[in-house]
Amino acid sequence: MTAFTDEELQNTLAPDEARERPMWEEPIPLTGRRDLPAFPVHVFPTWLGQFVTAVAEETQTPIDLPGSIALSVLAAAAGGRAVVHVRGNWREPTNLYVVCALPPANRKSAVFALLTDPLYEAEKQLKAAMAPAIVEAAMTARLAKEAADKAATKAASADADRREELVAEAIGLAQTAESLAVPVEPLLMADDSTSETVTSLIAEQGGRLAVMSAEGGIFDIIAGRYSGAPNMEVFLKGHAGDRLRVNRQTRREYIDHPALTIGLAVQPDVLRDIAKVKGFDGRGLLARFLYSLPKSLVGEREIITEPIPDDVRATYESNVIALTLALAEWTDPAVIQLSPDADKALIAYQERVEPQLKVRGGAMGHISTWAGKLAGAVARMAALLHLAQHLDTGHTKPVTEATMCAAIELGECFTAHALAVFDVMGADPTVGRARAVLEVLRAEGWQEVSRRDLFTKLSRSEFPNVADLEPATTLLEEHGYLRSYQPERSGARGRPPAPRYRVHPGLRQVDA
Repeated sequence: MTAFTDEELQNTLAPDEARERPMWEEPIPLTGRRDLPAFPVHVFPTWLGQFVTAVAEETQTPIDLPGSIALSVLAAAAGGRAVVHVRGNWREPTNLYVVCALPPANRKSAVFALLTDPLYEAEKQLKAAMAPAIVEAAMTARLAKEAADKAATKAASADADRREELVAEAIGLAQTAESLAVPVEPLLMADDSTSETVTSLIAEQGGRLAVMSAEGGIFDIIAGRYSGAPNMEVFLKGHAGDRLRVNRQTRREYIDHPALTIGLAVQPDVLRDIAKVKGFDGRGLLARFLYSLPKSLVGEREIITEPIPDDVRATYESNVIALTLALAEWTDPAVIQLSPDADKALIAYQERVEPQLKVRGGAMGHISTWAGKLAGAVARMAALLHLAQHLDTGHTKPVTEATMCAAIELGECFTAHALAVFDVMGADPTVGRARAVLEVLRAEGWQEVSRRDLFTKLSRSEFPNVADLEPATTLLEEHGYLRSYQPERSGARGRPPAPRYRVHPGLRQVDA
């Protein structure tokens, strides 16, 4: 459905209606383009902010794109290896789900490559460091298996007086061989993998993994492209850190605290499509993402741009690699603490957000599932900014108030974009129904109309009964499209006449 602009309404006015115009003010669009803030790149440490800004300049892309991916890179480096202790028993992992939506031709792949290259280099270094241990463990396991097999063969052919002794020896060797595990090659990132593959990889990698892609194919996979049914268990638990069970033919594994990071750059249509997938919203998958919906620069880009300075790029690469390698050594996660002032800042932020979650009257009541996770997301981002600021000593220092305020600013930016994204997804059903009513009012060209007559022109699937009209017409009144009034009685007896609506003149059709 279409939300009409003031200019469109003006163009629909018939000459004889112009005199009526002063009686009506311009209506307020239902969900017009929101004024969305740009990504606050200044909240990053200098080395990271400089690189993000340089990438945006060279590629001529909105700062939101490299900024969002940079957050994902930090989360990929720290996720599963660090947690932030907020207060009491409240701890948050440091993995994030981030998605930036831009139309085609916005150089998403180029930006992704520039930001994620250091993660691949860190992965290579981890593999090289682990290679000798893998070879040694594999050889030890093979020799142990061969020794157990030989012992079993010997026991099977032994005389009765020695068989019991040799069987016990074979059993011991078999148990030893079975207990020897060969480490897998380190893997930091996967692309658009199936849910089953992601689950297996998280188990193999000690609980952490990142899915990074310049496409939105992962949503199709979660929705059941290959299985025929949505399979989102690992994506739900991988965000929250809830225990995950892996069932295999040979063994079962339990991942106590899985940490999955997702960083995506998709086309806006993908966001519209995923909102229609059964289960995505109801089970809370959509509520786990931080959304960015920047304005495309296509058509306004400069042709000759400043390249990324070599020193800025080198510093970015070395710092991301250093952070990744330093945290990779942690088996029990590093615990990041908040300073008292940082906690006070977060508490004040929570107190501002909480009233907005009310279903009735709350600015974020229609996206309360998403907004209810906002404080946790801010705590995670604060820890990531802290680790990026203190690459080697982050776990020895508490998060400062300034860092928490920077994370809160990021949270407010993502909130504005989330409201716009959920508008696109149609998260507020009242707005969608109000648009349907607007279409009928415009098509019929009524000057005024009864509720009953309006109801007869609307779809029963959207408006099963007359009472379902009230929230939509109330919203249209608040926005200046309708005015309700009570007609006078025509006689002394009988029921009072039903309320009627006067219609904004700008909604009336003009004959050609």
